[in-house]
Amino acid sequence: MNTQTMKRMLLIFPSIAMVAILASGCKKDKIAKDTPDCIKSEIVKIQIEEVRSPPASVWQYDYNGKTVYYIPSYCCDMFSQLFDEHCNLICNPDGGITGGGDGQCTDFFDKRKHEKLVWQDGR
Repeated sequence: MNTQTMKRMLLIFPSIAMVAILASGCKKDKIAKDTPDCIKSEIVKIQIEEVRSPPASVWQYDYNGKTVYYIPSYCCDMFSQLFDEHCNLICNPDGGITGGGDGQCTDFFDKRKHEKLVWQDGR
């Protein structure tokens, strides 16, 4: 290879590497296409906050014949949230001081079906 070809390769390689890194990083926190806009808004709210540990996530389930969205709690004594497809809060299935949620849907973990990860924070 001549010097000119080597210089071109050195200029192109970092660009290709950066595109590959950015593309791979986007997959983890990509929102599922069929997610309702109001759930996407909940995700945007989470993204504005500080990064959670463990990473924030949103899960879709079938529960009592309806599609629901579960957002796990992120800290001690915090409630998780269970929303319907219109972002109406159904209940807080777990979390709180006792860990048992608000008591409004104590059967959620037994009856939920068809788990699907909608989104996970990749930051």
